[in-house]
Amino acid sequence: MQPVENYNKKIKRIVLSKEEIDAAVQKAGKTIDSWYDGRPILLVCILKGSFVFMSDLSRAISVPCEIAFMSVKSYFAGTVSSGTVNIEMDLDVDINKYNVIIVEDIVDTGRTLNEVVKLLKARNPLSLKVVTLLDKPSRRVVDFVPDYTLFSIPDFFVIGYGLDCAELYRNLPYIAEYDGE
Repeated sequence: MQPVENYNKKIKRIVLSKEEIDAAVQKAGKTIDSWYDGRPILLVCILKGSFVFMSDLSRAISVPCEIAFMSVKSYFAGTVSSGTVNIEMDLDVDINKYNVIIVEDIVDTGRTLNEVVKLLKARNPLSLKVVTLLDKPSRRVVDFVPDYTLFSIPDFFVIGYGLDCAELYRNLPYIAEYDGE
C-alpha cells in the first residue's frame, strides 16, 4: 500500500467527538435493553462501516445478544451512493426465532436499508428494528425511517468511527466531515 498524499488534510472538521459518540451509544444501549426486557436479540452488523459502532453498542447492551454480519455495498469507491444495492455476504443464521436489530452506520438515500429490511422481513424474524448511528433525512429517496437514530446530520460526507472514503479513515475515533476537494 502506498502512502496517501494529504491524508489528514482531507479532514475538514470534527462533527462528533469521541465523547459525544460514547454517550449516545450508552443511551442507545439502555433504550435497546428497555425494548426487549431481558429477551435475547440478534444484532446484525452491516459491514464494513458499522463494525466500530456495533462493537461499542454490543457492549452497551445488557440483554443477551448474538451477533451476525452482512456485507452490503452501494458506494463502492466514491462519495455518492451508486443507487445499486449488492448483498456481498448474507447472514449464516436462520433468523425466524430472533428479535433482530440491524445495526447501520449511516442512512443516506435509504435504498440500502430498505432492501436489507425487505430481505430480512421475508425471513420472518420475531421482530425487526433498525438502529443507525447517523441519519441524513434530507437525502432520502425512498420512504425509510430507522427505529432509532443516534445523530441526524446535514448533507455532507463523513468519515471516521468506521465510516470511510475509499476504505480510509475508519480508524478515526471521532466523526469528521471529509474535504473531497
